[in-house]
Amino acid sequence: MSIQENLIQIKSTLPKHVTLVAVSKTKTVDEILEAYNAGQRIFGENKIQEMVEKEAQMPKDIEWHMIGNVQRNKVKHMAEFVKLIHGVDSLRLLREIDKQAKRHDRTINCLLQIKIAEEDTKFGMTVEEAKEILQSPDISELNNVCIVGVMGMATFTGDQKQIEQEFKKLKTTFDELKTLNIGNCQLEIISMGMSGDYELAIECGSTMIRVGSHIFGERNY
Repeated sequence: MSIQENLIQIKSTLPKHVTLVAVSKTKTVDEILEAYNAGQRIFGENKIQEMVEKEAQMPKDIEWHMIGNVQRNKVKHMAEFVKLIHGVDSLRLLREIDKQAKRHDRTINCLLQIKIAEEDTKFGMTVEEAKEILQSPDISELNNVCIVGVMGMATFTGDQKQIEQEFKKLKTTFDELKTLNIGNCQLEIISMGMSGDYELAIECGSTMIRVGSHIFGERNY
Protein backbone atom coordinates (compact mmCIF):
# COMPACT_ATOMS: atom_id res chain seq x y z
CA MET A 1 0.00 0.00 0.00
CA SER A 2 1.10 3.57 -0.64
CA ILE A 3 1.77 6.15 2.08
CA GLN A 4 -1.53 7.81 1.16
CA GLU A 5 -3.47 4.54 1.44
CA ASN A 6 -1.82 3.74 4.78
CA LEU A 7 -2.79 7.16 6.14
CA ILE A 8 -6.40 6.88 4.98
CA GLN A 9 -6.65 3.42 6.53
CA ILE A 10 -5.23 4.51 9.93
CA LYS A 11 -7.25 7.72 10.11
CA SER A 12 -10.46 5.85 9.34
CA THR A 13 -10.01 3.85 12.55
CA LEU A 14 -9.10 6.73 14.88
CA PRO A 15 -11.61 8.25 17.30
CA LYS A 16 -12.20 11.99 16.83
CA HIS A 17 -10.27 12.96 19.99
CA VAL A 18 -7.04 11.21 18.96
CA THR A 19 -4.31 13.15 17.13
CA LEU A 20 -2.02 11.31 14.71
CA VAL A 21 1.67 12.26 14.68
CA ALA A 22 3.35 10.81 11.59
CA VAL A 23 6.83 9.75 12.69
CA SER A 24 8.98 10.84 9.77
CA LYS A 25 12.47 10.21 11.24
CA THR A 26 14.86 8.77 8.62
CA LYS A 27 12.28 9.47 5.89
CA THR A 28 13.03 11.60 2.84
CA VAL A 29 11.42 14.95 2.07
CA ASP A 30 9.64 13.26 -0.88
CA GLU A 31 8.11 10.63 1.39
CA ILE A 32 7.00 13.28 3.87
CA LEU A 33 5.52 15.34 1.02
CA GLU A 34 3.52 12.30 -0.06
CA ALA A 35 1.99 12.15 3.43
CA TYR A 36 1.51 15.94 3.39
CA ASN A 37 -0.32 15.74 0.05
CA ALA A 38 -2.56 13.07 1.56
CA GLY A 39 -3.62 15.61 4.21
CA GLN A 40 -1.20 14.88 7.08
CA ARG A 41 0.09 18.03 8.80
CA ILE A 42 1.72 16.80 12.03
CA PHE A 43 5.14 15.15 11.81
CA GLY A 44 7.42 13.87 14.54
CA GLU A 45 11.22 13.71 14.41
CA ASN A 46 13.65 12.34 16.98
CA LYS A 47 16.79 14.24 15.92
CA ILE A 48 16.77 18.04 16.06
CA GLN A 49 19.29 18.48 13.22
CA GLU A 50 17.25 16.29 10.88
CA MET A 51 14.05 18.14 11.78
CA VAL A 52 15.68 21.54 11.16
CA GLU A 53 16.86 20.44 7.70
CA LYS A 54 13.43 19.10 6.76
CA GLU A 55 11.56 22.12 8.14
CA ALA A 56 13.56 24.38 5.83
CA GLN A 57 12.42 22.41 2.76
CA MET A 58 8.81 21.71 3.67
CA PRO A 59 5.54 23.73 3.59
CA LYS A 60 5.19 26.13 6.50
CA ASP A 61 1.82 24.91 7.73
CA ILE A 62 3.39 21.72 9.07
CA GLU A 63 3.38 21.19 12.85
CA TRP A 64 6.74 19.75 13.86
CA HIS A 65 6.91 17.65 17.02
CA MET A 66 10.18 16.70 18.68
CA ILE A 67 9.58 13.17 19.93
CA GLY A 68 13.12 12.06 20.80
CA ASN A 69 15.44 12.64 23.72
CA VAL A 70 16.33 16.37 23.83
CA GLN A 71 19.82 17.70 24.54
CA ARG A 72 19.67 21.13 26.12
CA ASN A 73 22.41 22.60 23.92
CA LYS A 74 20.36 21.84 20.78
CA VAL A 75 17.06 23.40 21.83
CA LYS A 76 18.06 26.72 20.23
CA HIS A 77 18.09 25.16 16.75
CA MET A 78 14.37 24.26 16.81
CA ALA A 79 13.00 26.97 19.12
CA GLU A 80 11.85 29.15 16.25
CA PHE A 81 9.37 26.64 14.85
CA VAL A 82 8.83 23.50 16.97
CA LYS A 83 5.18 23.10 17.95
CA LEU A 84 5.38 20.44 20.67
CA ILE A 85 8.29 18.83 22.54
CA HIS A 86 7.28 15.37 23.78
CA GLY A 87 10.32 14.32 25.77
CA VAL A 88 10.78 16.84 28.58
CA ASP A 89 12.32 15.01 31.53
CA SER A 90 13.78 17.74 33.78
CA LEU A 91 13.27 21.25 35.08
CA ARG A 92 16.66 22.24 33.62
CA LEU A 93 15.42 21.30 30.15
CA LEU A 94 12.19 23.27 30.69
CA ARG A 95 14.24 26.33 31.68
CA GLU A 96 16.31 26.06 28.50
CA ILE A 97 13.21 25.67 26.31
CA ASP A 98 11.69 28.72 28.04
CA LYS A 99 14.86 30.75 27.46
CA GLN A 100 15.06 29.87 23.76
CA ALA A 101 11.31 30.37 23.21
CA LYS A 102 11.60 33.83 24.75
CA ARG A 103 14.29 34.77 22.22
CA HIS A 104 11.76 34.11 19.46
CA ASP A 105 8.89 35.72 21.37
CA ARG A 106 6.79 32.58 21.37
CA THR A 107 5.45 29.92 23.71
CA ILE A 108 6.51 26.31 23.20
CA ASN A 109 4.19 23.52 24.28
CA CYS A 110 5.79 20.64 26.18
CA LEU A 111 4.86 17.18 27.44
CA LEU A 112 6.44 15.70 30.55
CA GLN A 113 7.96 12.34 29.70
CA ILE A 114 7.02 9.81 32.37
CA LYS A 115 8.95 6.57 32.69
CA ILE A 116 6.33 3.82 32.52
CA ALA A 117 8.49 1.06 31.00
CA GLU A 118 10.62 -1.37 32.96
CA GLU A 119 13.44 -1.11 30.41
CA ASP A 120 16.46 0.93 31.50
CA THR A 121 16.88 2.28 27.96
CA LYS A 122 13.67 4.30 28.21
CA PHE A 123 13.96 7.89 29.46
CA GLY A 124 11.55 9.77 31.66
CA MET A 125 10.78 10.92 35.15
CA THR A 126 8.88 9.32 37.98
CA VAL A 127 5.42 10.51 38.94
CA GLU A 128 6.95 12.08 42.07
CA GLU A 129 9.52 14.00 40.00
CA ALA A 130 6.77 15.28 37.70
CA LYS A 131 4.73 16.49 40.67
CA GLU A 132 7.82 18.13 42.12
CA ILE A 133 8.42 20.03 38.87
CA LEU A 134 4.80 21.15 38.58
CA GLN A 135 4.70 22.31 42.20
CA SER A 136 8.10 24.00 42.08
CA PRO A 137 7.97 27.81 42.51
CA ASP A 138 10.27 28.05 39.45
CA ILE A 139 7.55 26.81 37.12
CA SER A 140 5.48 29.98 37.46
CA GLU A 141 8.48 32.03 36.28
CA LEU A 142 8.63 30.17 32.95
CA ASN A 143 6.41 32.37 30.80
CA ASN A 144 7.36 30.93 27.41
CA VAL A 145 6.57 27.27 27.98
CA CYS A 146 3.23 25.62 28.51
CA ILE A 147 3.02 22.06 29.83
CA VAL A 148 0.12 20.53 27.94
CA GLY A 149 0.29 16.87 28.94
CA VAL A 150 2.36 13.75 29.40
CA MET A 151 4.16 11.26 27.18
CA GLY A 152 5.30 7.71 27.80
CA MET A 153 6.72 4.69 26.01
CA ALA A 154 5.77 1.16 26.95
CA THR A 155 8.25 -1.68 27.31
CA PHE A 156 9.22 -3.33 24.02
CA THR A 157 7.59 -6.68 24.70
CA GLY A 158 4.99 -9.03 23.29
CA ASP A 159 3.29 -9.16 26.67
CA GLN A 160 0.08 -7.22 26.04
CA LYS A 161 -0.92 -7.31 29.72
CA GLN A 162 2.30 -5.55 30.70
CA ILE A 163 1.91 -2.93 27.97
CA GLU A 164 -1.67 -2.33 29.06
CA GLN A 165 -0.59 -1.86 32.69
CA GLU A 166 2.07 0.64 31.64
CA PHE A 167 -0.38 2.62 29.51
CA LYS A 168 -2.89 2.68 32.36
CA LYS A 169 -0.15 3.92 34.67
CA LEU A 170 0.40 6.92 32.35
CA LYS A 171 -3.33 7.67 32.25
CA THR A 172 -3.47 7.55 36.07
CA THR A 173 -0.42 9.83 36.27
CA PHE A 174 -2.08 12.30 33.91
CA ASP A 175 -5.24 12.31 36.04
CA GLU A 176 -3.19 12.89 39.21
CA LEU A 177 -1.16 15.74 37.71
CA LYS A 178 -4.29 17.38 36.30
CA THR A 179 -5.67 17.84 39.83
CA LEU A 180 -2.67 20.02 40.75
CA ASN A 181 -4.03 22.94 38.69
CA ILE A 182 -0.79 24.84 38.02
CA GLY A 183 -0.81 28.23 36.26
CA ASN A 184 1.10 27.64 33.02
CA CYS A 185 -0.05 24.04 32.60
CA GLN A 186 -3.08 23.04 30.60
CA LEU A 187 -2.93 19.28 30.72
CA GLU A 188 -4.89 17.90 27.78
CA ILE A 189 -2.62 15.47 25.93
CA ILE A 190 -1.66 11.88 26.70
CA SER A 191 0.91 10.94 24.07
CA MET A 192 1.26 7.16 24.04
CA GLY A 193 1.07 4.39 21.49
CA MET A 194 3.15 3.68 18.41
CA SER A 195 2.70 1.56 15.27
CA GLY A 196 2.60 -1.74 17.16
CA ASP A 197 0.40 -0.79 20.09
CA TYR A 198 -1.57 2.38 19.35
CA GLU A 199 -4.97 0.65 19.37
CA LEU A 200 -4.35 -0.61 22.90
CA ALA A 201 -3.02 2.84 23.88
CA ILE A 202 -6.24 4.49 22.68
CA GLU A 203 -8.30 2.00 24.71
CA CYS A 204 -6.21 3.01 27.75
CA GLY A 205 -6.82 6.74 27.26
CA SER A 206 -4.27 8.00 24.72
CA THR A 207 -5.18 11.23 22.91
CA MET A 208 -2.08 11.35 20.68
CA ILE A 209 -0.34 8.49 18.88
CA ARG A 210 3.07 8.43 17.19
CA VAL A 211 2.99 6.21 14.11
CA GLY A 212 5.87 5.66 11.69
CA SER A 213 6.22 2.25 10.03
CA HIS A 214 2.45 1.78 9.60
CA ILE A 215 2.46 4.94 7.46
CA PHE A 216 5.85 4.98 5.75
CA GLY A 217 6.76 1.29 5.80
CA GLU A 218 9.80 -0.07 7.63
CA ARG A 219 12.53 2.38 8.60
CA ASN A 220 15.50 3.22 6.38
CA TYR A 221 18.74 3.35 8.34
